[in-house]
Amino acid sequence: MKEQVSKDGAPEKQGGAHQNTSVGAPEASGASHSAGIVVPQNVGGSPSVQNGAGEGAGTADAAEAVQLSGETGETSPNKFIGFLQDILRGAAIGVAFIIPGFSGGSVAAILGIYEKLVGAIADLFKTFRKSILTLLPIAIGMVLGVAALIFPIQWGLAHFPIPTVSLFVGLSLGGLPSITEKLKGRPKWYHFVAFLLPCAVAACMLFLPTASRPEGFLYSQGVGGYLLLVLVGIAGSCALVVPGISGSMLLLIFGYYTPLVEVITVHLLHGADVGKSLLILACAGVGVLVGFFAISVLMKYLLSRFPRGTYFAILGFILGSVVAVYFTTVGNTPAALEYLYRSPWYWVATVALLFVGIALSLLLVWFSKKKKE
Repeated sequence: MKEQVSKDGAPEKQGGAHQNTSVGAPEASGASHSAGIVVPQNVGGSPSVQNGAGEGAGTADAAEAVQLSGETGETSPNKFIGFLQDILRGAAIGVAFIIPGFSGGSVAAILGIYEKLVGAIADLFKTFRKSILTLLPIAIGMVLGVAALIFPIQWGLAHFPIPTVSLFVGLSLGGLPSITEKLKGRPKWYHFVAFLLPCAVAACMLFLPTASRPEGFLYSQGVGGYLLLVLVGIAGSCALVVPGISGSMLLLIFGYYTPLVEVITVHLLHGADVGKSLLILACAGVGVLVGFFAISVLMKYLLSRFPRGTYFAILGFILGSVVAVYFTTVGNTPAALEYLYRSPWYWVATVALLFVGIALSLLLVWFSKKKKE
């Protein structure tokens, strides 16, 4: 590097780098000669770096820290809070799978994690570690949600079906702003088609006849029955991926919903036929995983290529499923309407829980937006 002579006669290096001419002053770039004095290279200690090389090292360290924190999308202090929030979101998705007519995909879209969930599943084999870290708290929450609430929800659906369902309808309706904010702009004609068709499909599912199965048929089936369970699991995975399509509703139509619930609540938890119960759940679980991955790849493609149209379809599925869930509830428990006619408190509870659900969902949407900001 060439040297120039400044106005005061002191030599300085070209490029504007400031040189420290004090004897023994450390430099980060090694030994240099200034004004005939040899300045030794810094070997130990941690003096402040004054030249461009030190600034570059600091920038590199900062970039590395940002990269490390970017793997999880959050800084270290917020990782644990984010982990707990995803567990709660996963619990809500798991609960939606229990209630006929509700969709875990709808809950994920309402809570603002749908694209993250679908992307993690679709990219599972491309970015395995990152996808697992994203899916792990959601999966934990789903298991905890089903385990903790399957009995209370089944009890509520049996004794107070319409108020119980209204709570979850409120959760769905209150989260709609998180969907509608993605629909800004003037819609085209095909956006209306994308909305109306899924809405009609979700609403018309309640008119499909449900298959009747003999009691305990899962424990007397052959190899073909277990293969059929895999296909049923693939269909049931729609509830976890496609918003508005209820996997539990599909299981009701196929005649598998009540038998699969009884595998857990009647057999497995009481220690009866544990081996066969685990085999039944394993076959259905394999189907869920296969469908989970295949449908997630499709949904990721649609969201990347046709984002507005896809969200119009999601909105249609959600609104159509709200209609379907009330008809399904009344169809499963005909006495529910008699309670509405006889007891005014039943109306009060229904409306109150509906607004509680709306308030909770709006609070979750607001909190998610605040966190992003």
